Amino acid sequence: MRIPTTWRRLGLAIAIGGVISGCSKGNEEVSSQAHSHKEHIEHGTEKLNLEAAEKAQIDIVAADLHKHVAVLASDEFEGRAPASKGEELTVNYLAEQFKALGLTPGAVDSDGNPSWFQEVPIVEMDIQSTPLTIQGEGVGQVLKPIDDMVAFTQRQTSASSLNESELVFVGYGIVAPENNWNDYAGLDMEGKTAVILVNDPGYATQDEALFNGNAMTYYGRWSYKFEEAARQGAAGAIIIHENGAAGYPWEVVSGSWSGAQVSLEAENKNIDRVAIEAWITNQAAKDLFQAAGLDLTEEMAAAKALGFKPKSLELKASIELSNSLEKSNSRNVIAKLPGKKYADETIVYTAHWDHLGVNKNASGEDHIFNGAVDNATGTAGLLALAAQAVKEDQADRSLVFVAVTAEESGLLGSKYYAANPVDPLEKTVAGFNFDAMNVLGPTKDITVVGFGSSELENLLEAAAKKQGRYLAAEEHPERGYFYRSDHFSLAKEGVPMLYFDSGSENHEHGREWAQSKDKEYLSQHYHKPGDEYDPNWNLKGAAMNLQLGLQLGLKLANSRDWPNWYEGNEFRAIRDASAESRK
Repeated sequence: MRIPTTWRRLGLAIAIGGVISGCSKGNEEVSSQAHSHKEHIEHGTEKLNLEAAEKAQIDIVAADLHKHVAVLASDEFEGRAPASKGEELTVNYLAEQFKALGLTPGAVDSDGNPSWFQEVPIVEMDIQSTPLTIQGEGVGQVLKPIDDMVAFTQRQTSASSLNESELVFVGYGIVAPENNWNDYAGLDMEGKTAVILVNDPGYATQDEALFNGNAMTYYGRWSYKFEEAARQGAAGAIIIHENGAAGYPWEVVSGSWSGAQVSLEAENKNIDRVAIEAWITNQAAKDLFQAAGLDLTEEMAAAKALGFKPKSLELKASIELSNSLEKSNSRNVIAKLPGKKYADETIVYTAHWDHLGVNKNASGEDHIFNGAVDNATGTAGLLALAAQAVKEDQADRSLVFVAVTAEESGLLGSKYYAANPVDPLEKTVAGFNFDAMNVLGPTKDITVVGFGSSELENLLEAAAKKQGRYLAAEEHPERGYFYRSDHFSLAKEGVPMLYFDSGSENHEHGREWAQSKDKEYLSQHYHKPGDEYDPNWNLKGAAMNLQLGLQLGLKLANSRDWPNWYEGNEFRAIRDASAESRK
């Protein structure tokens, strides 16, 4: 779940210099020999430099993107929800396209035979929720589903509930020993429900010395907060929504969590999770705190200070969920271009094929969440990139294309792949992820999500310069995009992953125009039925990025390099621990 990067970074562009030697060993730099035919796209004093052959290739890739997105985001595909008719159409379409390109199946079936599909065991739950009732001395509140709150559960059971569970405000709900931070200090949460703020204290204070300052850490993600509440023994967990701190409006929350929910099948049926996970609107939270005799703004200010003390709201919550469960197998679609010399060493390309399907709770007449930008573009990008890789036919290491399922349900497909890789992760050289690609045309800049993480950024910088482009920092690191797409699942296992997209300095229309498009997309289209394919999109910017991904992948495929995370990165130690297997 994320906002397209072309529309979300509106400044803070910085040029990045220098090359880390750790990623250059054994690499031959791309020739800088001048060519007789060069096309310049003028805008002010900047130029985008494209060789005539490169321009023709970009035109081909852009046309491929249009062709595939039109199919994947059509009403016929019903929003590509896992375990639906939309999945059947989608995974079969992808397999057919990969096969037509001459790739080989990258997975194996239950009998050990080559297959395009990696089965991902999932449980789909159609959850029906009662209102959330709040009671206390002289207090009686009823929070309505969708309008005031959304409630769900990870427990794979037919029913789940809270019965007069005491509400406890736990600030940001974080336990981070390295930051000397424990919002649950001294609490016994058994039978109680945690009320939690979204994001983390670094964002709240803008103190660069606290957590990661404005940039969200994993402690700020909703997934961590629900997980931590479970570790604390809570019965329930309720997150207070804020547009800025969350990075998206309430409609994204209600649209994402009110339909059928999908999770990986768990042997213990996820009984170790809290019984009820929920979000409430900011206004509902203000009313809740007022009913408790507290001011939400004042309590939020207290929660961002070291030494915060959690407090009971002296209110009790009750809610019941009835869950209709259906077990099935969703599928990751995996294709491979085998390496000519080192087939067991791989470069992986990922994109999620799923979106939100059909949601009867959506307002208006259109209930199909087509997910054209998010992420028919990235899925189409895998096909277009694979087509170009086959034409190049020069990879010594294998290239693997993984279209994963259930990203919108919590990165489930990539999480399953990371736990069950078709090729050993310690022999996975690097990976590139594509999610919600640029549909607004070429940009002067390229943004790296989670900038400052790995040596792959140096390769990207060099390739970008050849297009006349530069790297840029995220404007909104507080939104935690690094933790919100499929590269994160492999990064957690140590694989150097690069997630980049076009920046915000649109070459033809400039930055202000891009800013207006950002606001338009976020308000009208993101995780809404309005995310539909437009044949007038300019997909050349997306095509340029895919070409960069191909160039970087082939550069690594034809080298003996093993790029790594930078020193001090949270994933460096995991990667280093498997170094012996790469000698």
